[in-house]
Amino acid sequence: MPSVWFYLIALILVATVMWWRQRQTGNAGWVDVFWSWGTGATGLMFLVGGDGHLVPRVLAMLLLLCWSVRLGGHIYLRVRRETHEDGRYAAMREALGGKTQPVFLLFFWGQALLAWLFALTFKVIGEQDEWSLLAVSFGTLLGLLAIAGEGLADRQLNRFKSDPANKGKTCRQGLWYYSRHPNYFFEWLHWISYPLIAMGASFGGWLWLLPLAMFLFLWFVTGIPYTERQAIKTRGDDYRDYQRTTSAFFPRRPSP
Repeated sequence: MPSVWFYLIALILVATVMWWRQRQTGNAGWVDVFWSWGTGATGLMFLVGGDGHLVPRVLAMLLLLCWSVRLGGHIYLRVRRETHEDGRYAAMREALGGKTQPVFLLFFWGQALLAWLFALTFKVIGEQDEWSLLAVSFGTLLGLLAIAGEGLADRQLNRFKSDPANKGKTCRQGLWYYSRHPNYFFEWLHWISYPLIAMGASFGGWLWLLPLAMFLFLWFVTGIPYTERQAIKTRGDDYRDYQRTTSAFFPRRPSP
């Protein structure tokens, strides 16, 4: 099995190609496709090449493959279909001006590093000898629930946006009635499954940093802040009312 550093170098090279594609298309959304598929492919390599117990390895493979194919495929179709760039990256491009491409290159490399760090999760599971049937079972069920929930949220939003009558309006249907970002919530929930599967593994306790890191990124960095600024920009008072009544992340009944 190649060194872990080999995978980091490979991810950086692929990220550079994706950055070049971004230059040609004017759409930085390709970085999200790269992150989903890059994390999944690298993690699968660690699991396949590991010599740990088969049960946690196979179940982690199942979850990782389902997550990577679904999320990466969803974003890939969105980036190819939409004629405008995601509002987060459009805002970055506008703010950076002439510095856009050098900063975007560093950003793409940063995503390669993050993909590698998240994929190291599966090296831990791939070498896992001790495991708990209860923890692995619960982790697998939680992961499948999270992947299904995120997929449902994405479909509900796509169905809402596809109706021309909803242009300029905020989706309050299905899971979006209980949370302003149910897709982000289920994405975070998905990453809790792997520390559970890894219970008993060497360094398995460190994997609890995964959901913490994902929450911090979604809440403070690349998720909610940019998404909400763009929503207010395009939907104004309708979205401000949605913010007032609906939880930002954890699903609950809306306030009166």
